[in-house]
Amino acid sequence: MDHRSIIRPEEVLAEHYPPLSEHEATVEANRCLYCYDAPCTHACPTHIDIPKFIKKIATGNLVGSARTILEANLMGATCARVCPVQELCEGACVLNAEEKPIMIGRLQRYATDYVLVQGIDVFKPGTPTGKKVAVIGAGPAGLTCAGELAKLGHSVTVFEKRELPGGLSTYGIIRLREPVEVALAEVEMVKRLGVEVRTGMELGANLSFEQIRREYDAVFLSVGLGAVPTLGIPGEEYIADGLRYIEKSKLEPEGLEVGQNVVVIGAGNTAIDCATIAKRMGAERVTMVYRRTDAEMTAYPHEYEFAKKEGIEFRFLTQPVRVIVEGGKVTGLECVRMELGAPDASGRPAPRPVPGSEFVLPADQVVKAIGQEKPALARILGLETEKGYIKVNDDFETSLPGVYAGGDCVRAKGSASTVMAVEDGKLAAFAIHRKLVPLRAAADD
Repeated sequence: MDHRSIIRPEEVLAEHYPPLSEHEATVEANRCLYCYDAPCTHACPTHIDIPKFIKKIATGNLVGSARTILEANLMGATCARVCPVQELCEGACVLNAEEKPIMIGRLQRYATDYVLVQGIDVFKPGTPTGKKVAVIGAGPAGLTCAGELAKLGHSVTVFEKRELPGGLSTYGIIRLREPVEVALAEVEMVKRLGVEVRTGMELGANLSFEQIRREYDAVFLSVGLGAVPTLGIPGEEYIADGLRYIEKSKLEPEGLEVGQNVVVIGAGNTAIDCATIAKRMGAERVTMVYRRTDAEMTAYPHEYEFAKKEGIEFRFLTQPVRVIVEGGKVTGLECVRMELGAPDASGRPAPRPVPGSEFVLPADQVVKAIGQEKPALARILGLETEKGYIKVNDDFETSLPGVYAGGDCVRAKGSASTVMAVEDGKLAAFAIHRKLVPLRAAADD
């Protein structure tokens, strides 16, 4: 059977890579050397047994392949699409030395899409423990934690402030990489494990943290980060928010206004996503501006190369200082040229303006994607922090006993990513289980 049809045609058109056919997947799976102690498995933050799942594809056992993936990474369909595989599993493939690496990400997508679209449940809820856990935030870390706890027999309720669950997988990853339908299919998979997902519920608004702590045996915080920071420049009110730009392109594309001459401020993966949206939705010219050089940009090297192939221009050592507005409409972005000095707190060379080097970039739309603010919830709940992020111990427990956290909100070290959030959620679930049911957890070990 050809499994090309497991994703609807309109989604194929939306995604950068089309799904593999049965023949393509089989041929690719048979290229794998099925290494013992495989480097690709070690390179995966969730440690999926990659040779094992690929071997199962080669033998036509797609359900078994998906089970192998999802045992290690419950959000395997998302990660198959959004993981920087070039930097992780595929980058570690032993075939890199002589030929192209195995298409691990696309094979993972092939197997996980099959069970999601067919509605095949590879896991069942565990024997009830009588314990209740609340998860705040329905992003990858929260959904993973909830699903793993449900597999262990706990009663789990996920509270999400947005209208749709899925976190950045639903709202913040460009459709070119992950359609909304994929994120929501993973949510449904977790719900079929017995997890209750309640949307429109926000701590401090219509959800009391004190009540949650009284009614549940443990709490897991998966609250992500805050809003895009302000630049503090004149005319900033005319700058579009990058995360909102991506969200609208996924959920309300017909309502997204895209200029003909778009300037994107920032040089991370989100900034590249914004620039890609603008380019693909009709902008004649898209320029990214960044105050450092390409050596310091936070976007992955393969994303940088992708953007250049899309025809996106880059202006490095460029700092915005003012949005030029005429008659209520943006007409340009005044910038100043920069030069690099001694390293700052981030360890990167600190940019400083070159006197008298101001110039104007023509623009009818400016978008900012310069990262996100630290989680404000930490301060509101009185949690200890580290560099502004929620501080956790090795078991992902915060300074409040019985309250755990994971995902971007705890990422004081290393880079934030979906796959790291998934691993946090999984390990936190195991730690919560050990705390709530110590004797059974010891027996499971």
